[in-house]
Amino acid sequence: MVIDIQQASWERGDKQVLRDINWKVQPNEHWCLLGLNGSGKTTLLNMINGYIWPTSGQLSVLGKKFGEYDLRELRKSIGWVSTSLQQKLYGSENAINIVLSGKFATIGLYDHTNEADRDQALALLTSLGCAYLAERTYDTMSQGERQRVLIARALMAKPKLLILDEPCTGLDVFAREQLLSMIHKVAKDGPTIIYVTHHVEEILPCFSHTLLIKQGEVFAAGATNDVLTSERMSRFFDVPVEIERRDGRNWLFVKQSESLWNSN
Repeated sequence: MVIDIQQASWERGDKQVLRDINWKVQPNEHWCLLGLNGSGKTTLLNMINGYIWPTSGQLSVLGKKFGEYDLRELRKSIGWVSTSLQQKLYGSENAINIVLSGKFATIGLYDHTNEADRDQALALLTSLGCAYLAERTYDTMSQGERQRVLIARALMAKPKLLILDEPCTGLDVFAREQLLSMIHKVAKDGPTIIYVTHHVEEILPCFSHTLLIKQGEVFAAGATNDVLTSERMSRFFDVPVEIERRDGRNWLFVKQSESLWNSN
C-alpha cells in the first residue's frame, strides 16, 4: 500500500482541521486530490510527509507505519513539489545544481557530487524538455520553467511517491498545458503521483482516481469518472455545475443561475 490512512484526524487548538480521514492508495495508481482553499489539503500533505502526526487514527506511507519507522528516512522516498519550496530556493543557483540538491534533500548544494550524478540531473532536465536551462539561474526562469526544474529535483532521489502540490499555480493557459503534458509523461514510467489542485480541468486521464476533500473531511473517493459527476460536484462546490468530458479530460462549467449572479 502506498498510502493507508485509517480514521485519521488532526486538531489545532480547539479546531478540528481533519476529521476521520480514510484513504488508501494502491501501487500503480495515480490520484488527484481536489479541494477548495482551506479544505485541509495542505494539512493532509504535511501528515503524509510526517511533518505533523494525526491526533487520532493510524497512518502508513510506503508500507511504513507512523510510530514504528524513522520518518526522516521515509521522506527520502517522497518527492514533494510545492509553492513553499520555490520560496526557499536561492535565486542565484543554476538549474543543474538545484536538481542535484534533490539527491540530498537540501536547499542549496553542499554535498559532493560526481559525474554520474550530473549526468542523471541533465538526463532528468532533458526528459522534462528543459535541458537548455541547465546553466540558467533560478531567478531568470519563468514560472513554468521553475516548476519543471523542481519536478526534476524531486525525481533526482528516485522517489517512490511524488506529490505535486498545485504545480500550475501562476501559469497562463499555454504554460499550464505544457506542464500538464510533461506530467502525463512522468506518470507513464515514474513513481506514484498525488496531484493536488482545486481546478477540475487539470485532472489528466493518467489520474485514474480522485479524492474530494471538503471542510476537513473526505467528501468522495474512487475512480475519477465515477467521482466527477455533475450532481456530485454541484454538491461538493455548493453551486450548480456541469461536468463535460472531452478527450479524456473533465471540464467544469458553472450553470448560469439568476440567484447566483444576483448574489455577486
